Amino acid sequence: MSFNVSERYNCVVIEFKGNVMGGPDAVSLNEQLHELIEKKKTNIVVNLAKVKFMNSSGLGMMIGALTTMRKAGGDLRIANATDKIESLLIITKLITVFKHYKSLDEAVDSYKES
Repeated sequence: MSFNVSERYNCVVIEFKGNVMGGPDAVSLNEQLHELIEKKKTNIVVNLAKVKFMNSSGLGMMIGALTTMRKAGGDLRIANATDKIESLLIITKLITVFKHYKSLDEAVDSYKES
């Protein structure tokens, strides 16, 4: 897995690409999130449009990222989850934990409401 970070209006977009399977990727993501927190950038949107597969470690990584951002006073929202990933979120009941949106624009706009 790789990820790109960009800023968009009032939030930071992290775009994942490839298979999300935790491990070293979780460490990289966590370091990135702490850098953003230091810069007072705590509104995050994770774009999953280019993710082919996510396993339980990848889900754990996402939960850790969400917890990190909420503890810092921000939030982490999901955009463009594929049908496979959405059904994984439903099965694990995490669909009720993450705010999720069909498009990146909707997810970014959701921060304007809060």
